[in-house]
Amino acid sequence: MGMTMTQKILAAHAGLSEVKAGQLIEADLDLVLGNDITSPVAIHEMEKMKITTVFDKDKIALVPDHFVPNKDIKSAEHCKCVRQFAAKHDITNYFEVGQMGIEHALLPEKGLTVAGDVIIGADSHTCTYGALGAFSTGVGSTDMAAGMATGKAWFKVPSAIKFVLTGKPAKWVSGKDIILHIIGMIGVDGALYKSMEFVGDGIAHLTMDDRFTIANMAIEAGGKNGIFPVDDLAKEYMKEHSKREYVVYEADEDAEYDETYTIDLSTLKPTVAFPHLPENTRTIDEVGDIKIDQVVIGSCTNGRLDDLRIAAKILSGKKVADGLRVIVIPGTQKIYLQAIEEGLVQTFVNAGAVVSTPTCGPCLGGYMGILAAGERCVSTTNRNFVGRMGHVDSEIYLASPAVAAASAITGKISSPDEVM
Repeated sequence: MGMTMTQKILAAHAGLSEVKAGQLIEADLDLVLGNDITSPVAIHEMEKMKITTVFDKDKIALVPDHFVPNKDIKSAEHCKCVRQFAAKHDITNYFEVGQMGIEHALLPEKGLTVAGDVIIGADSHTCTYGALGAFSTGVGSTDMAAGMATGKAWFKVPSAIKFVLTGKPAKWVSGKDIILHIIGMIGVDGALYKSMEFVGDGIAHLTMDDRFTIANMAIEAGGKNGIFPVDDLAKEYMKEHSKREYVVYEADEDAEYDETYTIDLSTLKPTVAFPHLPENTRTIDEVGDIKIDQVVIGSCTNGRLDDLRIAAKILSGKKVADGLRVIVIPGTQKIYLQAIEEGLVQTFVNAGAVVSTPTCGPCLGGYMGILAAGERCVSTTNRNFVGRMGHVDSEIYLASPAVAAASAITGKISSPDEVM
């Protein structure tokens, strides 16, 4: 029996000719990632193990992004811990305020993730890099500590689900709508500990930003990872951003999949996930009259340049609804700067939105947009659990940047067609 794309990558990094679903392996790591919340725990675990060196200072990335710039004393202490560790071990890829960004937008931009890599990160959305044909997955801080110390990690080889994407998405349908449709279809545990492998001619119609969004939210379906084939667009992206060599792996024709789903992208509509699970989806024509208090456009899911461009296109020449708060958060400093150069930031400010420094901030209920009791938010983030963005009696509606921007204008969840 042949191997899936993910299985081939894991086999190569375990020094094996083949692996099978369910097999336990030890694999070499190309990158170990941590942020300002998870890294301090890993650092303290390394201290307990009496580990005094890291396996490779060039293969560790430390990105303070959740509570940065520091929102309080505790977050400042966390960042100080990471900063001192990075200095002690001369970590090459430590990103201080001013250079940092939201980790999963930053690392591909910096060329630290390429096809064929095995990457672990102490953040569940580490699965983002599958958009480039890498195996990347989230782990706990203890696993991060072991990875920083040894350069290796244990994995149970995942089985896989194949998603055959066909057709061309309609106007206003983006990667966010596609992954929300899939999660609504299979549920938040529909791909539990499985590799979500995307194939089909429809991929040619998806930008890299679309693919990053889809891979990013594989974890919201329970997936171990999400992964795309390495086509010309992915190769162009890596050539532009990275000097590293990459390896292209392709699934065998006789690879085994637990399920196969075929999705005609041309039939999809803008999709919204209602509280309090990402699987609770409705198409925009099924939403009804839902008034909102806040809109957030940003995060590791939708804070990239394409996302800001589409939001600015919709907001251009219009005003945010009275009584509504709109927060726009570019994913990285580079994205922020380009948004300024293209006039996107001016568009947001003129419309009545605020623009923040890159941060995870409101996505996890950290800061820069906490919700009070009874408030509703349309957000381009990835989770809408109870209390995720603030009070347990608040509500989060997950949507694309296009739907979020349209909703900012009307003050209720709306289709872009209503305002354009």
